[in-house]
Amino acid sequence: MRFVVSPHRVRQSCVPIGIAVALVVCPSWTIAQSGQSGQAPNRVELPEVTVTAVKEPATIQKLPVSVTAITASMLMQMGVRIVSDAALLTPNTVFTEFTARKLSNARFRGIGSSPANPAVATFLDGVPQLNASTSSIELLDVDQIEFVRGPQSALYGRNTLGGVVNVISTRPSLTTWTGRLTAPLGNYRARDIRAELSGPLAPTLGFGLAIGHGERDGFTTNQVTGHTIDDRSATFGKAQLFWTPTPQWETRLIVSAERSRDGDYALSDLGGLRSAPFSVARDFEGRQDRNVTSATIVARREGPAISVTSTSGFVRWTTQDVTDLDYSPAPLITRDNAEKARQLSQEVRFASAAAAPVRLSTSTTLAWQAGVFGFTQKYEQDAVNTFAPFLISQFVPFPVSQHSPQGTIDESGLAVFGHATFSMNDTVDITVGVRADREQKTASLRTFFEPQIAPTRTTDAENTWANVSPSASLSYRAGPDTMTYVAVSRGFKAGGFNPTAPPSGDTYDEEHTWNSEVGVKTTWADGRVWTNVAAFHIDWSDLQLNLPIPNAPGQFYISNVGGATSRGVEFELTARAGAGIDLFGSFGYTRARFSSGSVSSGADVSNNDIPFTPDYTAAAGIQFSRALREAVQVFGRGEVVRHGAIQYDDGNTAGEAAYTMVNLRGGVQMRAVTVEGWIRNAFDARYIPTAFAYPGLAPSGFVGESGRPRTFGVSLSVGF
Repeated sequence: MRFVVSPHRVRQSCVPIGIAVALVVCPSWTIAQSGQSGQAPNRVELPEVTVTAVKEPATIQKLPVSVTAITASMLMQMGVRIVSDAALLTPNTVFTEFTARKLSNARFRGIGSSPANPAVATFLDGVPQLNASTSSIELLDVDQIEFVRGPQSALYGRNTLGGVVNVISTRPSLTTWTGRLTAPLGNYRARDIRAELSGPLAPTLGFGLAIGHGERDGFTTNQVTGHTIDDRSATFGKAQLFWTPTPQWETRLIVSAERSRDGDYALSDLGGLRSAPFSVARDFEGRQDRNVTSATIVARREGPAISVTSTSGFVRWTTQDVTDLDYSPAPLITRDNAEKARQLSQEVRFASAAAAPVRLSTSTTLAWQAGVFGFTQKYEQDAVNTFAPFLISQFVPFPVSQHSPQGTIDESGLAVFGHATFSMNDTVDITVGVRADREQKTASLRTFFEPQIAPTRTTDAENTWANVSPSASLSYRAGPDTMTYVAVSRGFKAGGFNPTAPPSGDTYDEEHTWNSEVGVKTTWADGRVWTNVAAFHIDWSDLQLNLPIPNAPGQFYISNVGGATSRGVEFELTARAGAGIDLFGSFGYTRARFSSGSVSSGADVSNNDIPFTPDYTAAAGIQFSRALREAVQVFGRGEVVRHGAIQYDDGNTAGEAAYTMVNLRGGVQMRAVTVEGWIRNAFDARYIPTAFAYPGLAPSGFVGESGRPRTFGVSLSVGF
C-alpha cells in the first residue's frame, strides 16, 4: 500500500483495489479455516435488514430496487452526525454542499438540481422536504437512513426522479428506560454534547427525548482580519410520543427543531484556493442563520387483511444569509438574503397485510398498496444586494440596494398512486405501479432598486403541471439466496418559477427521465456475505440545470437545457468474516453526459459531462470488535473513500481531479462507558468539491470552497 501526498490532494489509487480484494479473500479464508478445524463452527451470519424503500416494510435483499441502508448501529460506528456523512459507502452518490447548512444537495447517478427543486427528495419519517433547505439537519435518535437510487416517482411523486433519502426515527421503548450522554471533543475547538432518553410512561405509551448542542471554529481564515469565517454553532432537539392503544394500532407524534448560527461562506477564487487552501481575503464577514421546526403524526393500523397508514407533516423554516458577494478585500457588493417557508402535507395509504396477501390462485398471490397525497407550500424571499458607489454606473455616485427578488411562490398539489406485486410459485414477482400528480403554482415577484434608478420588474404568474409516472419490474429467485431483476421506471420533476432569472427565464418546465435497470442480489457463504450488482441506463428530457445568472453575482436560476444520458454500474459487498469482524465495500461507475443539441446559456454543451458527477465512487473498509474480558470490549473501524474527477460547470471549463479520504475510529467500552478516538481525512487530502462560475469578480473565473480538512478528536459516552 503506497501513499503519495501532494500539496493539493492525496492520490491512493491502489487502496480501494487492495481492500476490495481483501473483501473477497478474507471471508473465504475464514470459512475455509473453520471448515478445517474438524468442529462445527458457531453460526455467524449477517442480520436481516428491513427497509421502507417501497413504503411498506420489506427485506432489502428481496427488493428489485437499488437501495443502501445505514442502520442505527452503523451510524454510531461511523460517527455520523449529518445525512451526507452516511452516504460515503453508497455507490454513485455524492452531496454537493457549501458551508451553509441549507445548501446540501444529493446527487444520484448524475441526477441533481436546484435546492428549491431537488431531484433527490429527502423524507424525514415519511414527510417530504420540498426544499433542500431542510434536508440536512443534525441527526438525533435515528434508526436508519436509506439511499434509494433510481426514479421513485411511481410511489413518491415529484422530485424523486433521481431517488429518495429516507430518514427514519427510532421508536421510543415501551418496556424499559434507556439513555445515553455523548460528548465528543475535537480539533478546531469542536465540542458537542448530545443526550437521549427513552422509555414507557404507561404500558401503551412511550416517550423519547433527544437534545444536543454542537459548535466548532472555522476551517478558513480571513487574511484581512485574521478571523475564522466559517464557524458553526447549532442547538437541536427531538421529542416523540409512541402510543399503541391496541396491538393493531400505533400512533407516533414527532416534534423536532434546530437553531443554527453559523459563520459566512468560505468561498474564494478557485485559483487562490488551489495555492492557499482554507484562506480568503474579504472586507466584510457575514453569517448564516437557520431555524427549522417540524411536527409529524404517523398513525398505522395493521388489520388481518388491510393495513392503513396516515402521515401528516408540518415543516416551517427560516434562513438568513449575509455575505460579502464579491469575495474580495474591496468594499463592492454585499448580500442579505432572507427566506422562509411553511409546508403542510398529508398522505393516506392502504395496503394488503404483509402476512395476508390476496391469493389469486394456488400458485399466485397479490400484494398491493394504494394511496392519496396532498401538500401546500408558501415560500417567501427578500434578497437585497447592496452595491458600492459608482459600481453600477459612473453616473450613480451613491450606494444602491437591489431587491432581487422580493416576493412569494405558493404551490399546492394532489396525487393518487397504486402499486401491486404478483408473486408466482414463490419464484417470479411482477410489480407494476403508477402515480398521477397535479400541481398548481402561483408567483408574485418583484425586482427593484432603492433608490429607484431603473424600472421595477414584476412577475405575476400562475401555472399548472400534471404528470403520470409508471414503473414495472420482473424479478426471479433462482433459490432462497439469489434474485435477479429487471426494472423500468419513469421519473419527473415539477416545473416552476424562478424567483430571479435573466429575461425570459422566469418559468422552467418539467423534467422527465426513463430509467432501465438490471440487477442481481445474492446471499452466500452460509449467510455471511451479501453481493449486489446493478447496471442502469437513464434518458433525460428537458433537463433542469441550476445556472448562474449573467451579471448577477451569486444568483442562480433553473433552466431546461435539453437532454442527457447516464449509464453505469454499481457493486456492493458486505461480509461477516467472523464473530465481531465485518468487511464492506462499494464501487459505482457513471458516465453522465448532455445529449447532442443541448444548449445552456446560449452555448452548445453537447456530449459534455454533467456537472458534479464523479466518473466513479469507491469505498472499502473493515470493522471489528473483541471482548478482552468480561464487560470490556475494544473496537475499531477503518474506511477508504475515493471520488473520481468532476466538472464544475456545464461547459466543462474547470473541475476537480480524483481524491481519496481515509477515516479511522477506535475505542474501548467498559460496561456503560465508552471512550473512543477518531480521525477523518487522516492524510489531509486537499480537494475542492464545490465551485461555480463567477466571471468578472474572480480572477480565475470561478469561486469555490475547500473540502473538509483533517479532523480528529475523542468522545466519551455513558449509557444505561
